[in-house]
Amino acid sequence: MLDKNSGLIWIDGEFVAWEEARIHILTHTFHYGSGVFEGERAYNGKIFKMTEHHQRLHDSAGMLDFKIPYSVEELDRASEELLKLNHLSDAYLRPVAWHGSETLSVSSIRNSVRVAIAAWKWDSYFPADHKGIKLMWGKWVRPAPNMSPVHAKANGQYIISTLSKNKAESLGFHDALMLDYRGYIAECTGANIFMVKNGILYTPTADCFLNGITRKTIIALAQASHIPFIEKHLIASEILSADEVFITGSAAEVQPVIQIGEQQFEQGKVTQFLASKYKNLVTGGINA
Repeated sequence: MLDKNSGLIWIDGEFVAWEEARIHILTHTFHYGSGVFEGERAYNGKIFKMTEHHQRLHDSAGMLDFKIPYSVEELDRASEELLKLNHLSDAYLRPVAWHGSETLSVSSIRNSVRVAIAAWKWDSYFPADHKGIKLMWGKWVRPAPNMSPVHAKANGQYIISTLSKNKAESLGFHDALMLDYRGYIAECTGANIFMVKNGILYTPTADCFLNGITRKTIIALAQASHIPFIEKHLIASEILSADEVFITGSAAEVQPVIQIGEQQFEQGKVTQFLASKYKNLVTGGINA
């Protein structure tokens, strides 16, 4: 019940009470999806990859042809102060930028750009007692780069993720594995995917979906640990014949996949190793 939380939310440069952080019903982004956002995790009071997340927020806004009126440094300071004011140590943060309610048409160039950051206590994206993630094949596909700003973390792009995850959960799965417009493996609804085959780590080429910050972190950890790594276009038969599969994301962290459709997988040593390295990194402040 997030709308019933207490504490403060930073909005347009000010800290306001949680229940007072509201927008008008005619807000442009509410109707047309023209906003961008980030998902960040704080561990032991420190926000992991904070500056990188806020730079990506700016980059995403640029891909949607608008400018965020607060610098990356200002967003960093606001986020750190918000954690302190809300007395949070392990938390999830959601920075978001959107177009206001001055006008309502398809065009947004006459609308203000509003910015907010919310933070709340966060434990795990998945149930604590789960043994791994079960994926179904998604119906919807990731579009081509000339069909959508595919590299922006943009609000409107997540409608097919919502549809896919709703379907998966209704059928007893945790998430959906989505293909891209060419039929290659893309990602899950809000997480990137990796596979291991014969000791080699593989992940799909991020040419039509978000190159996640956690994804890049796992690649760096693997390379630093001398795990052979290949980024390539993967087809369904390759991932179904994998020895191990796992997903990554700021919210999901590193989660083993134990099922895709009807195919079962074991939680393997490479997955366990990288999950442990990632946990040590985010909780211990070690640089990737």
